[in-house]
Amino acid sequence: MTTATAPVTGALTAPHRLRWLLRLHRPALYVWTAAVVVLTAALLWLGGPLTDAAVHAWRQYDVCRTGATCVYDQDAILRYKDVYQYTTWAVLALPFLVAAWAGAALTGREVESGTAHLAWTQGVSPARWLAAKLAAPAAVAAAGTAVLVALHRWAWLADHGGIDTAKSWSSFETYYANGPLPVALALAGLAAGALAGLATGRALAALAWGMSATLALWGAVHLAAPRLYPAVTRTAGLDHDGPVGSGIVLDSGIVTADGRHLPDPFCGSSAYSTCQALYERIDAVGFFSVYHPRSHYWPLQLLATAPVLAAAALLALAAFVLLRRRTQGKAATA
Repeated sequence: MTTATAPVTGALTAPHRLRWLLRLHRPALYVWTAAVVVLTAALLWLGGPLTDAAVHAWRQYDVCRTGATCVYDQDAILRYKDVYQYTTWAVLALPFLVAAWAGAALTGREVESGTAHLAWTQGVSPARWLAAKLAAPAAVAAAGTAVLVALHRWAWLADHGGIDTAKSWSSFETYYANGPLPVALALAGLAAGALAGLATGRALAALAWGMSATLALWGAVHLAAPRLYPAVTRTAGLDHDGPVGSGIVLDSGIVTADGRHLPDPFCGSSAYSTCQALYERIDAVGFFSVYHPRSHYWPLQLLATAPVLAAAALLALAAFVLLRRRTQGKAATA
């Protein structure tokens, strides 16, 4: 009769533990490496040949708008748009991929199968086991995500204003894919998945909870961060077509004579008689807009990233505390 044994990781040196972890999670490492390589190639293609072709096509289109008889490369414009969308959302999906793997494979599957408990009885403490589990994946996830975020920002800047339909800095997907938040979310997803795996002891449940926690954290930061930094308030006369000021808009509408802020009726300029009558009826004197201009980009990014990194640290700490309580309880009853 033979007994399955787990590696005595506590007796191994750091390089041996790293090799053991890489061997244990080799399929996940292959998938992650393939994703990073494919996205890197796609972003280099986007910021190089695709951007050049799209800029050239837009120049052709601008000539056509003057009335000259000509053709332009519409396919190049559409190809740029499609690849930009696919790569942007792929970068934003990376933290959820990390969270799913951390919950399903990193801790959930090993607790469910009993492999973790077997390792704890063969020379490695639970805390050391979890630390070894988190350290290398954290470095790999952070490094891969950071490279792709940097390439995405480079590809987005490559058009130099030559693509009329290029996404603005404040569009939801571009705003997040161009900054450090995906890196912080990847680390938070790793910690959330690991905690979920330890808490549920089920791979599938941990996968769902890890991804849900990452999504909830992102949603909370998205709602809170723009309101933690002072926004710009800009007013305009009723002769404009509506509120002015571009960026991340928090509020906009109509200003009345007594200073009240009302929702924008989306009528347009007071030059139109119907709009003028409407504005007189509600005693409107102008438009207002509360927004963050482009100069606020990095303060907002840092305000969003810092609490996510703090949440990642707290989630990791919670995983260690939970593991300690559960293993101490089992040791006491043994």
